[in-house]
Amino acid sequence: MTDHGSGPSLTVGEHDPELADRLTEALIAFNSAATGAPDRSVLSIKVTDESGGLVGGLTARTWGGLCDIDLLWVREDSRKDGWGSRILLAAETEARRRGCDRLSVSSFTFQAPGFYQRHGYVETGRTPGVPGGHSVVHLFKALTDAAPRPQ
Repeated sequence: MTDHGSGPSLTVGEHDPELADRLTEALIAFNSAATGAPDRSVLSIKVTDESGGLVGGLTARTWGGLCDIDLLWVREDSRKDGWGSRILLAAETEARRRGCDRLSVSSFTFQAPGFYQRHGYVETGRTPGVPGGHSVVHLFKALTDAAPRPQ
């Protein structure tokens, strides 16, 4: 759908990677100017088996002392082998190395909020309305006693 009135036009459509990149750059510049924290970077951890198949992994962003975990996934046949815990602990170690003193993550109620809670994360809120009566659970973990705590 496109609005072609006079002036700017509004377009609604499928995922636009170029738009996502431009918005990310603009928002990073704005956030850095507003906070004085220009240290945004990405983090990934990957576990592969002997044949190169993906066992699991994690993606995250670090910025201003916070490590925000985007995705953590472990292949179903490897979930009882401790890979989720090892991946999460590796992310926490790397976050500390990058100067982070806290982490955040969100998980659907049907995924793994209990996993994160077993690793010291505390629930800071929920967003209801996921199909099937589920919610998004927002979680936080301080890596140091001096880290800001959720209100």
